[in-house]
Amino acid sequence: MRVSYNNRGMFIPLTPLRCLHRAMDLFGSKTGVVSGDRQFTYAQFGERAERLAGGLTQLGIQPGDRVAYLSFNNHQLLEGYFGIVQARAIVMPLNVRLAESELGTILEHSGARAVIFETDFAPVAERLSKSLPDVKRWIAIADQGAEKVGPADLLYEEVIDQGRAQRADILSCDEMSVAELFYTSGSTGTPKGVMLSHRTLYMHALAVAMSCHRPEVIVDLHTIPLFHANGWGRPQASTLLGNKQVMVRRFEPTAVFQLIEDHKATDMSLVPTMANALLNAPNREKWDLSSLRRMMTGGAASSPALVERWEKAFPGCECVAGYGLTETSPVITTAMRDGEPYNSDRERWTRQAMTGRAVPGAEIRVVDSSMSDVPRDGATMGEIVVRGDQVMDGYFRDPEGTAAVIEGAWLHTGDMAVWDEENYVNIVDRKKEIIISGGENISSIEVESAVGAHPAVAECAVVAAPDETWGEVPAAIVVLKAGAQLDEVELREFLRERLGRYKLPRLFEFRSEPLPKTGTGKIRKMVLKEKFWSGKDKRVQG
Repeated sequence: MRVSYNNRGMFIPLTPLRCLHRAMDLFGSKTGVVSGDRQFTYAQFGERAERLAGGLTQLGIQPGDRVAYLSFNNHQLLEGYFGIVQARAIVMPLNVRLAESELGTILEHSGARAVIFETDFAPVAERLSKSLPDVKRWIAIADQGAEKVGPADLLYEEVIDQGRAQRADILSCDEMSVAELFYTSGSTGTPKGVMLSHRTLYMHALAVAMSCHRPEVIVDLHTIPLFHANGWGRPQASTLLGNKQVMVRRFEPTAVFQLIEDHKATDMSLVPTMANALLNAPNREKWDLSSLRRMMTGGAASSPALVERWEKAFPGCECVAGYGLTETSPVITTAMRDGEPYNSDRERWTRQAMTGRAVPGAEIRVVDSSMSDVPRDGATMGEIVVRGDQVMDGYFRDPEGTAAVIEGAWLHTGDMAVWDEENYVNIVDRKKEIIISGGENISSIEVESAVGAHPAVAECAVVAAPDETWGEVPAAIVVLKAGAQLDEVELREFLRERLGRYKLPRLFEFRSEPLPKTGTGKIRKMVLKEKFWSGKDKRVQG
C-alpha cells in the first residue's frame, strides 16, 4: 500500500506491528514477556518476532499463507502474533482441546501451509500430517539441538536462527489484508474461520488500551489460552502499552496464585468457571495476592453474586464484566463505570456484572426481528447487533455464512439482551438457549444466576427439558462445592424468593463431577440438554 499525501495529510497503514514497534522504541529495556523460567525485554522479544518473520520467509511462507499454532500459552505463541504478521502471513492459533478430527477439519479448510506445535502434541501432529499434504512445514517448539519429534522437519529455534532481525516496513503494509484467522469453538455448530485484518486488530488494541488505568504499573497475567477470544484480545494492547506480560501455560489455581505472588500481577481476564475455581481453591490465603487491581470476566455471563464474592475474596481488586465475540476481535463492551459514582455496593455489583456499554469505535443496539430498537426499559428482550472498527471482515471461504450474520453494516450476534436509558446492555441468553415454556420466554442465564447465588453451589447450568403440558421447562444441573450439602427441596425454597414461579426449574440434577466444558471454558449446554431430549431421561417434577 502506498503512502498518500493530500489535503488530509499523510496516510500511515494501521497494523498491530505498530504496537510492537512502540514497545521496542519506548520500553525496549523493560521486561516485556515472562514465559516459564524465561524472560525477555521488549527489545529482545521484538527481535525474536522479527527473526521469526525472516526465518519463515526463507522457508517459503508467502503473504496470505496460514501458519497455525498448536500450543499452550508460551512466548513462542506470543511471538507469532507479530512475527507471522510481519511476514505478511496469517497467524492461526488452534484450540488445543479440540478433537483430532476437528483439528484436521480446520487445518484442511484453512489450507494451512505450516504448523508450529509443542512437543506435547507430537503424536497428534504425526497423525494429522498423514492426511494433510498441503501443510508443507511442521515445526516443533524446541531449543537448538533438541531431537526432532513427530513430523517436524525443523525446530522453532532453528527458524529463529535462520531469520534476520529487520523492522517491518509499515508503509508497504496493506491494512485491509487479513492478519489473524480464528476458528470459533464450534459449541453451537461447525467452526467458522473468523478473518481479522491489520486495521481491525489495531483499532481493537486502541479501544482496549483506552480502558486501562495507569498502564505503566500493569503486570498482565495471560490466564486464558491465547486461542480463546478473551485471551488473544489483549496481547496487542498490552504490547502497545509496554505492560509486563506473564504467560500462564495451563490454568491451575495454585500455579496462578504463585505467578501473581512472584510477579505482583495486577490484571487478568477469566471466564466465570475460572473465577469460581480460584474462589473455591483451598488455602488461597497462603499466597500474597494483594497486587491484583482488576479482573475482567467474559466468555460467558457473569452475575452480581460472582462480582460480590470476588471483590470480597480479593480486596482491592475490581471485578468487571466485558463482552465480545470472536467476530468482534473480541471486546465490544465493558461494564466499567464512566459516569456518576454508584449509590451502593449492591448497585455497583449489579452494574459491573452487566454486559455494559460499547467501547470506543463500536456501536451496539438491541433490536427486534425487524431491526427496530426495542424499548430501553431494561425488560424488553431483543437481539444484540453491533458495528464498528472491531468487527470481522467475514468468515474465511464462507460468503454464505458471512451474509447470514451481517445485515447491512450490522453484525447479528445471536445474543438476546435488554438495555436501559443509559445504554447499558445486559445479555439474558443466547437465541438458541432461550427456554419457551407455555409461551413465556425464560432466560437460562437468569435462572443460573439465581441458582449460583446459593452459597453451596459451585457451578450450574440450566437447559430446556421436554414437558407434555408446557412444551419445555427449565432443568437445573448443579455441582456443589466440596463438602457442601444441598437437596432439591432446600434449593427450590431458596429460588422461590428470587424467581417467578414459571421460571423455577422443574427438574434438578445434582452432580459430583464438574460440568462438561468447551476448550474455552464454556459449559457445553447442548451436551447437557441432549440427555433430556434423547429419551434417556424425560422425568419432569412439579
